[in-house]
Order: sequence, then C-alpha cells, then structure tokens
Amino acid sequence: MLLLRCQLKQAPPQKVSCRFRVVMGKLQSKLKHSTYKYSRPDEIIEERIQTKAFQEYSPAHMDTVSVVAALNSDLCVSGGKDKVACIPKSSQFFSSSRDRMVMMWDLHGSSQPRQQLCGHAMVVTGLAVSPDSSQLCTGSRDNTLLLWDVVTGQSVERASVSRNVVTHLCWVPREPYILQTSEDKTLRLWDSRGLQLAHMFPAKQHIQTYCEVSVDGHKCVSCSNGFGGEGCEATLWDLRQTRNRICEYKGHFQTVASCVFLPRALALMPLIATSSHDCKVKIWNQDTGACLFTLSLDGSGPLTSLAVGDAISLLCASFNRGIHLLRMDHSQGLELQEVAAF
Repeated sequence: MLLLRCQLKQAPPQKVSCRFRVVMGKLQSKLKHSTYKYSRPDEIIEERIQTKAFQEYSPAHMDTVSVVAALNSDLCVSGGKDKVACIPKSSQFFSSSRDRMVMMWDLHGSSQPRQQLCGHAMVVTGLAVSPDSSQLCTGSRDNTLLLWDVVTGQSVERASVSRNVVTHLCWVPREPYILQTSEDKTLRLWDSRGLQLAHMFPAKQHIQTYCEVSVDGHKCVSCSNGFGGEGCEATLWDLRQTRNRICEYKGHFQTVASCVFLPRALALMPLIATSSHDCKVKIWNQDTGACLFTLSLDGSGPLTSLAVGDAISLLCASFNRGIHLLRMDHSQGLELQEVAAF
C-alpha cells in the first residue's frame, strides 16, 4: 500500500506535478496514441484517434494496483492486493488484505497501524466508513459482514448470509444504510442499526463487482463482470421508495470493475464513469444511458479501480501501468485525457 501525492496544475495545460513518499524514478514524456468511440445523442458512433502528450513516471507499484482512493484533491492511497477505505475529511484510512486483517492508519502518526481489527475467517473484500466516521463495516469471502466501533476497535454487530461472497461495500451518505455487492449477483442494502437486511435488489445475470452511492443518497450504481460484451454493464438503481432499476450502461466488452458518480460541476447533465478490464474508461449520461466518451488506456491491462480526485480529475488503477491521472476537458466538447501515469 502506498501514499501518493499528485496535483493537477491548471496552467499550463497538460503539465502535472507529482510528489511521492517513495522514490519514483525517472520521469519520461511520451506521446499517447489512443482510439475511442464517441456515441452521439442521435446514436451515431464515431471513431476518432487522438495523440496527446503525457508524463509517465516509474510505477509506484511493482505489481497490479487493485484499488485507488482519494484522501483529498492532491493525495491518494493505492493498494496492490489491498482494499482501502478513507475517513471523509480526515487523515485516517483503513486497509484490508488477504491476511484477513483490517488495519487503521493515520497520516500524521507512525508508520505502524493505529489499530488492527481481526474477525473474519477469509479475505476481507469490502470496507465502508460511516458518514460520521464512528463506525466501519467490513465484508469478506466468508459470507459475513462485521460492524466495528472505530474508537474502540471492537466488533459490535455481525451478519451472515449463505453464498453472500462480498465484493464491495459503500455507506449511504447521511443515512444508517450500507450498500453491498456480491458474487451471488445481488445488491443488498443493510441497516447498520443491528446490521439487518433492509432490502435486496433483483438479482442480475452476472456477478456484481462494485457499487457507489450518489452524493445526495438518492441513487446507486453497480457494475458486473462478463466477457465479450455479455454482462459487462453498469446499472443505476433508485434508493428511495420504489428502489427500482432506472438505467443500464452497456458498451464495455469485459468485466466492469468500478463505477463512480462524477461531480455535477463537470457538466450540465449528471454523469457516471466506469472502468473495465477492456482497458477503457467510459463517461455516460446518467439519465439516458448514452456513452458520451471512451478513453482507451492502451497497454494498461485490466483497469481495476476508479476514484474521483477533484472537480476535474479521476484516478484509475491498472494491472500493468500503475495509476493513471485523467482530466476532464470541455474545450472541444466533453473529453477525458490521460495527463500522467505513475
């Protein structure tokens, strides 16, 4: 697990300053050739080729980067085989790994974890921090969810459902609810007050790999695995009374590993971004399901994680080329550009 500092400068464009807590090696400037498809509102698909200069640093990780999370606008945490969850507006974050442990870290503390939480029998695959930062929910391949008191480090609630192999967890803003995806192809909503199952959404056809909740807490998006275009979609759900499926986003050709709601300041319409094992990041119109832009990160291998960095940037983790820093650009219509890789 690494702590990285990356700041996207506003002027001149396409220059990136990166400062790391580890020695990153020589900086190289490269030309990036990428092909993308742009789906217009009239459903005409155009293929374009763009050549962009970007800066590439020696990789921060020597292996696959499985997760990246933004602590603030210029600081992120990345994990190789880990899962990471950050406490909002705090210097503290949690990580989990294959050793079945969950650890709490503090940027301003020592290099050792502040807490070690042990309670799962198998790999911990999901972490979510409550909006008030007082509780942590963890999920595992052992079909179990645990609710922890962050101050004491003690487990206070436990829930177990047969075949519920947890793939991801996230907390609903300003609510006592936790959203969870599973290998049993379902999306579950849990009430943290007693850790009771509040709702189970209709099962999909493929394993649900990831979930994210909108800032207002009204909607959530989940994504699925797949191959050859079968599955490989993201789904928008209503978290309010009806809790129905609202929209699907189809166009990836391999597993969709991550999905995020983009800040409303980016465009006049609400947007969703997805990253996939097909090496592509796609931007979607949240309401209509139209793909507005596709960025191909050639040579990156499967894309594993996506996080909002600030109002104009995204962080994307990959198998082969570490972490990609992406920037939204509206100078010639909606575009997504790679400005750095590290």
